[in-house]
This record gives sequence, structure tokens and C-alpha cells, in this order.
Amino acid sequence: MGHYTGAKARINRRLGAPVFESAGALRAFEKRDSPPGMHPRRKKPTIYGSALTEKQKIKYYYGFRERQLRKYFTEARRLKGNTGENLLVLCERRLDNVIRRAGFALTRPQARQGVVHSHFQLNGRTVNKPSIMVRAGDVITVRNRPNLQAIYKETLSRTDSSGCEFVSVDENTLKIIVTAVPTFADVSIPVDVGQVVAFLSR
Repeated sequence: MGHYTGAKARINRRLGAPVFESAGALRAFEKRDSPPGMHPRRKKPTIYGSALTEKQKIKYYYGFRERQLRKYFTEARRLKGNTGENLLVLCERRLDNVIRRAGFALTRPQARQGVVHSHFQLNGRTVNKPSIMVRAGDVITVRNRPNLQAIYKETLSRTDSSGCEFVSVDENTLKIIVTAVPTFADVSIPVDVGQVVAFLSR
């Protein structure tokens, strides 16, 4: 799941939500939001089927495997407060997600690839783990290499980070400052997390 390379538009149509943000997948979803297949028909889902769909949204949206999602769920149950909200906040705090929300990548897979290839530094230290949890006060920068600087400046010119209020972006220095820990209100995925909690609690 973390390296899904199949037809993204089909997944968007199957789940009924734009969980993949690539331009082609979004265009295909906007054109035909019915389920894939020769004779598409969206049947009324069972309780189990509906909860499974909501869980799949999170997995595809953030690029998780089942094991990773359950690891975050276990951590969310240990934290105080609402388990579902805690789960999504943990997902939002991932380094690759923050880079995507800040506008340094067009999609989460692109942000993940950039981190894995050591394009970014966290608090002055080069990192290559997309799952790092950011904290308030963290500073994320693009490494000081002309080719990388040019790539991310061009990407920033094509994206909009205004909807992400827990980060501050300096386009001139290619710097992201995490101004606060994201809250449930900052979550960007359209999902019924209550069904996901019920599903994972079985």
C-alpha cells in the first residue's frame, strides 16, 4: 500500500473520494465519479463494507500499509482524547504530509519520494524517513543544492499552502516552520473516522 503504483483514478472512483491527488486521477474522478467497471452501479454498502471503505481512504490518502495504519491506531488509543481524532492528527504530523500540505510537493507520494531521496533537512539535519513526526517549532528546509532549490521553487509556484494553518512557508528561503501541532480541524481528508475506529477495534 505504501508503494501503490496501480490505476489511481480507479481507486478514487471505487472509494468515491479524491484520495489520489495526481492531475490525471482528479480529472478522471471529476469526469466519472461512478465506480469502475463495465456497468457501474453504486450499491448500498453493508455496515462492514462502509467501514472498510473509510479505512481504505486513510490508507491510500496517506500511503500506508495495513501494518502501519494499525501501528498509528494503537498509538492513538494510548493518547488522551478521542481515538479517531488522535489517529488523524498523527497522520497529519508525518513529515511527508507536512511537506505536501506546505506546497513543496503536488502529491503525498511525491513528497515521500523527496524525503526518501534526502532532499530535505529537519532542524538542520538531513533526513530520509517520511514517517518522522514533526513538532511545534520544527524547521524543514530544502537542501542547499541548486538543482533541488530550482525544482522546489518551481513546485511552490504551482501549489497553494494557504489552507494549512499549522505551518509558515518562506518561499524565498524554501523554509517550512511548524508553528503548531496540527489539530483535528487541520485534517484534510474527507473520512468518517468513527467507522474506522469501530473497524480497527474488532
